[in-house]
Amino acid sequence: TSIVIYLILFFTVIGSGLMIFLIKGNDQRILKLLLAFSGAFLIGISFLKLVPEVFSSQAKYIGLFVMLGFLIQLVLELITEGAEHGHSHLHSEGEKVSPFLLLTGLCIHSFLEGMPIVGAFSTGIQHTLVLGIVIHNIPISLTLMSLFLHYGLSKKRAVFFLVVFALMTPLGSILSNIIHMISQTSITLYFNYIMAVVIGIFLHVSTSILFETEENHRYNFQKFITVCFGILVAFGLSLI
Repeated sequence: TSIVIYLILFFTVIGSGLMIFLIKGNDQRILKLLLAFSGAFLIGISFLKLVPEVFSSQAKYIGLFVMLGFLIQLVLELITEGAEHGHSHLHSEGEKVSPFLLLTGLCIHSFLEGMPIVGAFSTGIQHTLVLGIVIHNIPISLTLMSLFLHYGLSKKRAVFFLVVFALMTPLGSILSNIIHMISQTSITLYFNYIMAVVIGIFLHVSTSILFETEENHRYNFQKFITVCFGILVAFGLSLI
């Protein structure tokens, strides 16, 4: 049910964000492997499941909406500086970046991702999308909390902002379900277009992760295996 999905989405963010207190500040290996896996999984489900779904519809100009999602994510990264794909870009003490701007950009990103989760559509597509968002949110939440703490927020305030972020994807879904309930006509076109926008966001985020995980743009064997595993899991999911 929708409530179960919302609870999973919410508590994944909260649990992942709070893990920052368990991970040593100088140990980035876990985060980088999570990033590599999530990037590979996102691009895998996008090409193997989500893209075929929206392009098989009768909706016109789907490709333009995919590009729109890609461009929206590009604009959002002017605010967030890549926190959506786990890049912390920590600044010096004299070069602060507003935590509020960071939170705003990530909330818009997260809200948009939740909008295609509409009860009226394929359960398989819904579950694929939700799983992609869940895996994607783990490194985001870790990075977000590390940035909040780095910028001097108290633990209590950082956790409060994390809760706000955790609510955004369910709220996006709730808005779409309200639109579905009050709509007098089929919202299939709406679903396909908003899904296309989210695919564009996924493609931007996943390619950024895969090509920018390391400063020298080279993968070691461990990361290569992790990426292959992420794609393999996405492929297995596409067969269900």
